[in-house]
Amino acid sequence: MSFQAYLDAVETKTGLTPAQLVAIATEKGFGPDTKAAPIVEWLKADYGLGRGHAMAMVHVITKGDRIASKHVGSGGTHSDESDRLWLGGKDSKPADC
Repeated sequence: MSFQAYLDAVETKTGLTPAQLVAIATEKGFGPDTKAAPIVEWLKADYGLGRGHAMAMVHVITKGDRIASKHVGSGGTHSDESDRLWLGGKDSKPADC
């Protein structure tokens, strides 16, 4: 499953886009300096997310929408089409994300 597919699945499960979840996380005081555990616990408690999906959200909450270029076009299980993740919702996602 690509990183983007994890984010799309998070949206399906929560009904919120990744961008909306990042905004809520910011309101709760989570950001670049936050460790993963409190974010994972919050996402599990409030949205029922499992560890893998929560860790995808930890990345965008703490590091933003960029991923390492080694995953772009690699053809592996976690291969993505772009080094930029789309946080605005799966229904409005451009073709190159």
